[in-house]
Amino acid sequence: MHIVQAKSILSANNGMNIYRGCSHGCIYCDARSDCYQMNHAFEDIEVKINAPQLLEAALKSKRRLCMIGTGAMSDPYCTPERELKLTRQCLELIAKYGFGAAVLTKSDLVMRDIDLLEEINTSAKAVVQMTLTTADESLCRIVEPNVCSTARRAEVLMEMKKRGIPTVMWLTPILPFINDTESNIRKLVQIGAEAGVQGIITFGIGMTLRSGDREYFYTALDKHFPGVKQRYIRTFGEQYEIPSPNGEKLWAAFINECERYNIEFRQERIFQYMSEFPEPQQFTLF
Repeated sequence: MHIVQAKSILSANNGMNIYRGCSHGCIYCDARSDCYQMNHAFEDIEVKINAPQLLEAALKSKRRLCMIGTGAMSDPYCTPERELKLTRQCLELIAKYGFGAAVLTKSDLVMRDIDLLEEINTSAKAVVQMTLTTADESLCRIVEPNVCSTARRAEVLMEMKKRGIPTVMWLTPILPFINDTESNIRKLVQIGAEAGVQGIITFGIGMTLRSGDREYFYTALDKHFPGVKQRYIRTFGEQYEIPSPNGEKLWAAFINECERYNIEFRQERIFQYMSEFPEPQQFTLF
């Protein structure tokens, strides 16, 4: 890792990325793409060491309370967070100033901060989002080698449920010829149902590939799935959007399972829910 002094921390839509790069090693990660113009090795994580100070200044200047999001580009619970605790410091500030938090991660390190998330959710709203891509643990160790198992992520969701902290599942990406099976989709939705997730986000049944990401992904395919790279090249060429050939059938199965368990699957409604800051309660005397 390497440390930088950032100039700002919050985006226009109140999102923050404390780290840049990642150590999870997911073979499909879009954040590796050249278009993000990262001028350092992806695993050499850039640490915005002054993130808490920048966040406090930004929160103090806001006229209205709102939700603060993190994890859209880089996991807020990547390896350096264990010692640096920058994400925790930022959650402490969010709690201190009465804001809400929406956290996206694959890591069970989020459990360390469950006390803060519970505090935030009591005074405002906290939403924990967890990405699950495969119910097959052997496959999980290949496609997401340096992060906790799917079963452990399910346990995290269940613990959040026990604490009354709302959760959302990200069921993405779906990798053609790898995890694009009806059984996988149904099992993951069932995990979400057991955990009582508010919704499940999937950006269609497929994935994206572009320069930087594609080369890393294809190298992993050659190592772990011999012959599959050639299928990708023949089927998709240089496409950015890589839809599963089974997409229509799998989408129908996904919708069917979500409706069966009464889980929201419409992206716009889920994102609206996560961005909405709760209205203050009105008390009246009778």
